[in-house]
Amino acid sequence: MSPKEIFDKVKKSRRNNLTEKESREVLEYYNIPVVKGEIVKSIELAKQFIEKIHYPIALKVVSKQIIHKTDVGGVMLNIMNEKDLIDGYHEIVKNIEKNVPNATIEGIFIQEMLSGTEVIIGGKKDPTFGQTIAFGLGGIFVEIYKDISFRVLPITKIDALKMIKEIKAYKILEGYRGSKPANIDALVDMLLKTSKLLEENPEIKELDINPVFAMPNRAVAADARIIFE
Repeated sequence: MSPKEIFDKVKKSRRNNLTEKESREVLEYYNIPVVKGEIVKSIELAKQFIEKIHYPIALKVVSKQIIHKTDVGGVMLNIMNEKDLIDGYHEIVKNIEKNVPNATIEGIFIQEMLSGTEVIIGGKKDPTFGQTIAFGLGGIFVEIYKDISFRVLPITKIDALKMIKEIKAYKILEGYRGSKPANIDALVDMLLKTSKLLEENPEIKELDINPVFAMPNRAVAADARIIFE
């Protein structure tokens, strides 16, 4: 399904935000690497999927009414064994019923846990400049450190590389004090693909691919949020 078809389908349901599954489909359409994952509706199905990817894993709530999953207790990380799985699954359901009682839980998204430097690739429609793209230090601290570089679309390969090198955390990406360096070429490639995604879908108001795990051999998107007009 193309992004336009996804947006049209979502508009008919009177939403302006995509679920994580829908956002993943948009990223995959542009060949942006995403973490392995699957939506399940029971612990038994969760166990079956984990046999394919193995522990550790992460759990996330799937609901059309919830955009910021972490804020409402809808995310459990570093699930290491079956006991953690059962406890985490029930904890997410309990948190959502308490914090967002009107939300419909469509399932729990299970994904492999990755390790690497967490960065963010984002986009926002500016009233003056139009579509812009951003790159910076990601994860849960993105709003605190605000280590972000911006460009107006479209961008070139040179622009993408400059964006990466402009952030203060670039030393971490190079490999700081024994840490493993990130694959800069993979990040450049993801920025260019995201630029194309935003260019070809001007109805997108906000896009956050966060975190992107920047690893020595690749870069992989672990979560995405898309809001459109």
